[in-house]
Amino acid sequence: MICNLRSDRHGFFFVLLTRLTLAAALLSGCVLLEPSTARPAPEPLTVTVVGSTEMRPLLLELTAAYSERNPHLHFVLRGGGSLMGEERLVSGGADIAASTAFYPDAELPPDLVRVPIGLDGIALIVHSDNPIDALTLAQVRDVFHGRALFWEDVGGEGGEVLLVSREDGSATRALFEARVMGEEGVSLTAVVMPTSSHVVEYVADHPAAIGYVTAAYIEQDGESAEVQGASSLLSEAAGQVVKAVSVEGRLPYGTDLADSQYLLARPLYLLIRESGDPALEDVVSFALGAEGQNIVARYHVPIR
Repeated sequence: MICNLRSDRHGFFFVLLTRLTLAAALLSGCVLLEPSTARPAPEPLTVTVVGSTEMRPLLLELTAAYSERNPHLHFVLRGGGSLMGEERLVSGGADIAASTAFYPDAELPPDLVRVPIGLDGIALIVHSDNPIDALTLAQVRDVFHGRALFWEDVGGEGGEVLLVSREDGSATRALFEARVMGEEGVSLTAVVMPTSSHVVEYVADHPAAIGYVTAAYIEQDGESAEVQGASSLLSEAAGQVVKAVSVEGRLPYGTDLADSQYLLARPLYLLIRESGDPALEDVVSFALGAEGQNIVARYHVPIR
């Protein structure tokens, strides 16, 4: 009788131990699968960037690098100019505005934050066969106003000067007119182009032409710049060589630009709404970080 009781107790404890072991295993499995410990994939997000066509080469590389590390985020880049970018940002038609427009912060549209990420230089370019390497500010003004009609008037050769300018409303044109032309306008005989890349293409195809473009659309030959005071430049769009001339002995890159010695230097801005979307703030922070500034340095002078 005693033996049977012990046998029953042994069987009872064995069953109990087995059940407890199974319960622990199931409980352990539940803990591992609990939703709070899982990391859901971020929701796909599209960010629309509108504004300066001069910043497009930089923006293409910046956004590609950011998306590589944040594949859930997709960028849509649209041009239209700096002012359009700011207007679209205010109206809700853009998430980020890219702008080269320069005016006091007091004139900034309300509820916008403007962050400088680099420094750009507007280059005066001529055809690579043009012997002109340097111009004074007065000569540039005379050429674009139409007082100097022939290259011989400014120490060159090649006949009549063919002017190329940007369209009305362009921030690049506004800066050129403010700092070079003053109260005098660009001659009405100038050919008008919508972007810097179009200006480069036109000048490369016309030996008598002169225009102004952002330095981001051209490749710099540092050796010729240092030795000759000019630089051979290559249009990314057209694959044709043009030449930048110095203005008052300064060029739109390197130390001349970094030290603000070049007449046509300007900041590059990213603008977001003051409400502060963390995802958009992170994009701007990336542009200001080490990797972003290294990308900026390939096209402009970095801000940091």
